[in-house]
Amino acid sequence: MTLPNVDWNALPWTPVRPGVDRKVFTGEGATLALHRLMPGHEPRPHSHVHEQIVLILAGTIRFHVGGEEHLVGPNGLLAIPPNAEHWGEVVGDEPVLNLDIFTPKRPEYL
Repeated sequence: MTLPNVDWNALPWTPVRPGVDRKVFTGEGATLALHRLMPGHEPRPHSHVHEQIVLILAGTIRFHVGGEEHLVGPNGLLAIPPNAEHWGEVVGDEPVLNLDIFTPKRPEYL
């Protein structure tokens, strides 16, 4: 079995929509995605079958998850259960760097 050896900094940013970009790495059972959210981006409520573990690396975001609000800043963690409707809004003028782990993996991110 050959394991991939990837330089995270060499991975390109992929535009998702205005104000949102992502980098992605996927293994056999999980997907790691770094999202860059710009102030003023359009929040889009959604849900998916994946558990999503969020680590905020920079900036502050207000996550709405299943009817609850969570204000999360640098080094803050949040677990979003499968099928829970959620979305985030950037708080302030600093872009948010949001590192997500999804399980099971998200093949549509490739």
